[in-house]
Amino acid sequence: MVASAEILAAIRELTNSKQLDRTELYALLQDGILAALAKKYGPTVQAEVDIDDDTGTLRVVLLRTVVEEPQDPAREVSLDEARALDEEFQVGDILEREVPFSEFGRAAVQAAKQRIVQRVREGERTRIKDEFSTKVGELLSGEVQQIERGKLVVMLNRFREAEAIIPYREQNHREHYHQGETIRAVLKRVEDTPKGPRLILSRSDALFVQALFRLEVPEIQQGIVEIRAASREVGSRTKIAVFSRDDAVDPVGACVGLKGARVQAVVNELGGERIDIVPWSADPERFAKLALAPAKVARVFSDAGSRTIQAIVDEDQLSLAIGRNGQNVRLASELTAWKIDLYSSREWLEKGGDQQMFAGGGEEEQDVALADIAGIDPAVVAVLEAGGYRTLNDILDLERDDFLKLPGIAPAEADRLMGLIDELTTEDEGTQDEQPGA
Repeated sequence: MVASAEILAAIRELTNSKQLDRTELYALLQDGILAALAKKYGPTVQAEVDIDDDTGTLRVVLLRTVVEEPQDPAREVSLDEARALDEEFQVGDILEREVPFSEFGRAAVQAAKQRIVQRVREGERTRIKDEFSTKVGELLSGEVQQIERGKLVVMLNRFREAEAIIPYREQNHREHYHQGETIRAVLKRVEDTPKGPRLILSRSDALFVQALFRLEVPEIQQGIVEIRAASREVGSRTKIAVFSRDDAVDPVGACVGLKGARVQAVVNELGGERIDIVPWSADPERFAKLALAPAKVARVFSDAGSRTIQAIVDEDQLSLAIGRNGQNVRLASELTAWKIDLYSSREWLEKGGDQQMFAGGGEEEQDVALADIAGIDPAVVAVLEAGGYRTLNDILDLERDDFLKLPGIAPAEADRLMGLIDELTTEDEGTQDEQPGA
């Protein structure tokens, strides 16, 4: 039995600095000692390693099987050699020999050290990947550790071993940070590098705004209110589309908060960036009208084939709908994932007046294919189409029992379809631009 206080002291230090469980570190030490034995005796060596934390001792016992004619000296010993130590040995028995730590030699000790360091690094990489791979879109906080070539190196408050950076393109260039300052950002992705996982954080992505709203709005945390879409031009303006699973909860009002407290907290974090909060809709035409807030849209026409919306606004609303340098219509287009073309009433009249702009029909006449409605699962669409229902108009007059008669439609799905029909047939709701002067 060999005193190993220095080794155990090193283990305790490693436990504190790497935030690893002591049992796990003991396993690493055992693995390292086996690597040292393999260096000295051969790769097939077998041994037992016992560590006594209370007494600070380390015991290494070499194990070899007794055989008539050894083929592998690293793990076998002849019967004659074994009986020279004890006449009771038989073929198949295990000969145990304690190995003093001093016998390991410099090369073996170095092999043990390298194995332990390697395993610790591998363990760290695995833990970082497991910890953060499911946290994309979540808000993280830390301290600016270094600023190099435009990127911010961040030491996270939790999991300090993780490499986290905010690249130049993921920063809000109206903000300026210095070393040692506290910073919050959203986890955008986890990258694999030769040195291990790297966390890419962002303060410029729309994900950051969504993460801030999740922090400020309890209804979002509870899953009652959802942010269905978001678009952003960092430092200037953000649009988010929200939806409530509870008819009694106004999604826009929940995000605004009492006297605007919730949205103002987000605006403050963004340095005064303007935020438009609009209700989400599965109907692309209605959603486009809502997304163009704060402008009031007179009429819209859609073409599902090209995913294009043509919106008509009064003359006094045109500049508001377009926004500075086209920003408002650009963000609305990104929010809806449809191309939006704007026309003033005069331009529309010059193009044909009350005639529809697309062959498929106008706002009141255009039918929508079920497959183009975001709120319906593709499997449900297939069931409905098999039953002869292919468009929104086909299902508008159906009752809950009608849906339940279709094979594959469960009661919960029937309720969801009825709620979707109610939403799509509700009169247009107002929208709200939360920042004065927007």
